[in-house]
Amino acid sequence: MPKYVFAPPAPPAVPVAGGDLLPVRRIFCVGRNYAEHAREMGHDPHAEPPFFFAKPADALVTGGADTPYPPATSDLHHEIELVAALGGGGTDIAPEQALDLVWFYAAGIDLTRRDLQAAAKKAAKPWDMAKGFDHSAIVGEFRPVAEGGHPAKGRIALRVNGELRQQGDVAEMIWSLPQIIAALSRLVTLAPGDLIFTGTPAGVSAIVRGDLVEGEIDGVGSVRTRIV
Repeated sequence: MPKYVFAPPAPPAVPVAGGDLLPVRRIFCVGRNYAEHAREMGHDPHAEPPFFFAKPADALVTGGADTPYPPATSDLHHEIELVAALGGGGTDIAPEQALDLVWFYAAGIDLTRRDLQAAAKKAAKPWDMAKGFDHSAIVGEFRPVAEGGHPAKGRIALRVNGELRQQGDVAEMIWSLPQIIAALSRLVTLAPGDLIFTGTPAGVSAIVRGDLVEGEIDGVGSVRTRIV
């Protein structure tokens, strides 16, 4: 009988309220999904359909753990986001059925090596390494949908060392979560354990070693980490 040539790594998982763990399959992220953030990045917020990038599942940071400052950058940025976790899946999902797949929500922080991203954009090259690096997907505890329903609105904010950096409302997303899921399901087959980062409001900025980064979303929860 075949055996592994070395021990497989532990499967990635995130904490769920009540003490359970949610196994994570893949992490998808939506780019420029708040109008003011799109503008601050130099783009027209209404000029394009949803687009996506991915992070490896083992890039997760959970439980308020410290986050190591990544190599190869001097311009690390924070992006507070609503994160949806799927308990169902499929392809070509209609927006009207999309929320049936979402079982949990959490607050998350998408970290970006902004200097690497800018260089990749200028050279018309992929910017995977600007987004999909180690420890680049920070999440708080996930709560079941039944506890608060699907968050169609609610304040979303991030502070660094107590100073407010980002603030907006989930209702300001350009593409709603049902639209995001429908569009993504036309590109890949979604499955239980997939996480979707839904975009960030304006105010992204640099963080450095020693910074305490804290985010919150009304009705969803909070997320925190210290950059070390």
